[in-house]
Amino acid sequence: MQVYLAALAAFALGAQVFAQTNTNPAGPADTKAQKTYAEALAWQKRGDSQAALDSFKKADKQDGGHCVACQKQMIELGERSGDYKTVELAAGEMINQAQTPTAIAEAHTQYGIVLLREGIAKGKNDAFAQADKEFKIALASDSKDAFACYGDGVALAHLKQDDAARAQFKQAAASLPQGVDRERAVRYTDRPELARARMAPAFAVTTIDGKRVSLDDLAGKVVLVDFWATWCGPCREALPHMRQIAQKFSEEPLVVISVSLDSDEQKWRSFVSQNGMTWLQTRDGGFEGPLSKLFGVNAIPHTFTIDADGVLQDERIGDSSIESKLKKLCAQARQMQKTSSQIAQSGQ
Repeated sequence: MQVYLAALAAFALGAQVFAQTNTNPAGPADTKAQKTYAEALAWQKRGDSQAALDSFKKADKQDGGHCVACQKQMIELGERSGDYKTVELAAGEMINQAQTPTAIAEAHTQYGIVLLREGIAKGKNDAFAQADKEFKIALASDSKDAFACYGDGVALAHLKQDDAARAQFKQAAASLPQGVDRERAVRYTDRPELARARMAPAFAVTTIDGKRVSLDDLAGKVVLVDFWATWCGPCREALPHMRQIAQKFSEEPLVVISVSLDSDEQKWRSFVSQNGMTWLQTRDGGFEGPLSKLFGVNAIPHTFTIDADGVLQDERIGDSSIESKLKKLCAQARQMQKTSSQIAQSGQ
């Protein structure tokens, strides 16, 4: 689980690239492949990822390696299961089919993302080096590809080429739209070493009172992310403990964000109000919600403790004592703030 988080953290925008490239990917043209593709979708709907992956692979083969929709599914499902051989096969097929400069850039960027995640999962420097090459090929086709710049920054950071990484992050930040990925790129421009740390996924939420809060907005503070739901008995039992933490650390550089998996918004709002949950509250709607998927949450209550640099320090399922960890991280955050203040004053 922690490796998966590290992969997402190092390149959280990979899902965005997926969504932006080939928005309507072509399904198989072959009649047999179409039937197999439909079977794969059915397996996927039932939650059998391995059967779905096998069927997507079969459909792509039946289609002569031309099924872009199959290849995208192979990449996504293959990464989940750690089947990087299949992932690289699919990414290679996407490159072979690319014709226009934009399509070529997108295909090589996607392959670069695959290699990044493999490098993070397996600790392989050669994967980072190959990712760097793929991103540079993408940039040769489209020099304004902000996603390729960002990805190359991550690859170079893992190769400990921090000056080169900083330049790529700076270029990415200048082109990326306002949002969590741009915020993260700006942060990595200042501190590229964070791009190779076990960073928590970059995210932004809208709180119950309509405010936008992002992880990078909270830089310098410890963040405790608490996944829960009103229908979860253990979560209700853990509520007094979470309330105690919010109160106990109210004067500390700590922010608590409770993320509800409730699908019923009104029930959630009423519960929050009736139970005096005055710290930051947001709703994700279920285990398939974007934040739950980003953190890989499949059981609740589930907490993630993130330090003042945005590095994931702790993950726990169930109600457990985390105060000692929070105290230590808050002390470090206070020291960081003091040091930053002293540097600022000396520069005046």
